[in-house]
Amino acid sequence: MFTGIVEELGEVTAVETLDDACRFRLRGPVVTDGAKHGDSIAVNGVCLTVVEHEGDEFTADVMAETLKRSSLRALTVGSRVNLERPMAVGDRLGGHIVQGHVDGTGEILERKPSEHWEIVKISLPADLSRYVVEKGSITVDGISLTVVDAGPDFFTVSLIPTTLALTTLGHKQPGDPVNLEVDVVAKYVERMLGDRLPGAAR
Repeated sequence: MFTGIVEELGEVTAVETLDDACRFRLRGPVVTDGAKHGDSIAVNGVCLTVVEHEGDEFTADVMAETLKRSSLRALTVGSRVNLERPMAVGDRLGGHIVQGHVDGTGEILERKPSEHWEIVKISLPADLSRYVVEKGSITVDGISLTVVDAGPDFFTVSLIPTTLALTTLGHKQPGDPVNLEVDVVAKYVERMLGDRLPGAAR
């Protein structure tokens, strides 16, 4: 489990395309400190397993299903990525509960800078819109953010200077893809209520 508090902005140093998967080598001095084979590290919000670790770099395999459902398929050598290690038992939950299981991808639609923050508008797949509410939580490229406005096919977030400086959202432009993970609590509530929800099939 993660919290959506990015620990560092890493970099893709190598990409190896396999028959039905892809192997990435990534640089991240903070997240590789003490890392070992089998550990989990979130890369742009996707929970990946460390295959090899040497110095400040690690490799991770990404299967075809993950490439299809996430924006990792767009990564190339030199791409910057958000990195986070799993939360340790007893740590503070600085963001919200993040599983590292991407629900879909969105696209940066618009950026509106102001003096002290920036409003970013992101497209929202239709099947995820019911989970996104004003002032609720959402994970964008592994970053725990608060929803400002929620529309039927978009949402907006307000980014402080720290987020702009230390994550991929400081660099992404309109048209760039982002990984989205909605609040897992909303999905569990929907599942438990089942056909008692308005509009559910009878």
